[in-house]
Amino acid sequence: MRKLLFLFMLTIFSSCKEDTLPKPKAYLSLEYPNKSYTQLSLQRPFTFKVANNTIVVNEPNNWLKIKYPDLKASIDITYRPIKNNLKELLTEAEKLVFKHAVKAEQIIPKDFVNKDKRVFGSLYEITGNAASNLQFHVTDSTNNFVKGSLYFYARPNYDSILPAVEYIKEDILKLVETLEWEK
Repeated sequence: MRKLLFLFMLTIFSSCKEDTLPKPKAYLSLEYPNKSYTQLSLQRPFTFKVANNTIVVNEPNNWLKIKYPDLKASIDITYRPIKNNLKELLTEAEKLVFKHAVKAEQIIPKDFVNKDKRVFGSLYEITGNAASNLQFHVTDSTNNFVKGSLYFYARPNYDSILPAVEYIKEDILKLVETLEWEK
């Protein structure tokens, strides 16, 4: 009996080598609608294609808000005419990007050049728990300057919003690729 008890105790103590840790919280697997786009219907000094699953809100001064109600996010777009102040506008746009450097793990720039349409600009991916994970600006370098920022209506948690950021990034790339200046 003693041998059996000793064997039982030995089995219990030798089998518990790993600590049991709580499992991390799981995030929902989200499905996003297929992409389809239409031309911006509002009169602006510019036009581009916008995703059909968004709501475009008309703002003063040729500004826009492109809302993603299902994702609780928006792209805030500002427009400024260039009046011998392109350098100031570019500096201001970059300051707003690097303002997020405190919370950002990394800031990844991507430049755009379309000489035929006179669209020149940059997209900045800001990784980490920053307030805005995507920012961009485009210009024709003589008359028009457009800046955009992606915001979520929630406290930043980069790991959980990353799929939504990637989904909206495709729409921003489409916006920049299809942007044309009104004549």
